Amino acid sequence: ADTVILYDPWWNPAVEAQAMDRAHRIGQENPVFVYKLITENTVEEKILAMQERKRSLAEGIYDESKQQGQWKLSADELSELFTHPAE
Repeated sequence: ADTVILYDPWWNPAVEAQAMDRAHRIGQENPVFVYKLITENTVEEKILAMQERKRSLAEGIYDESKQQGQWKLSADELSELFTHPAE
C-alpha cells in the first residue's frame, strides 16, 4: 500500500505516526501519500491541536532549550476539547 487515510485522529500522535511509517516499509518503491481527514469545528480539530501540544511537549523532553513548563493539560484545556464553538 502506498496510501494512508486517517479518518479520525488518535489522542496519541504516535499511533498515527506508526500507521504512516508502516506505508514507508522496507521495499516500498512508490511515493507514499497520507491523507488526514479533519472536520472543521469538531472535537477532531481540537484533538489535532492537542496532538500538536503533545508533540511540542515531547520535543521539550528531548531538548531542554524547548521546555516551557507545559507538562500537563489545564482544566480549561480539557474542557475546551468538549466545548462546541459559538456560531
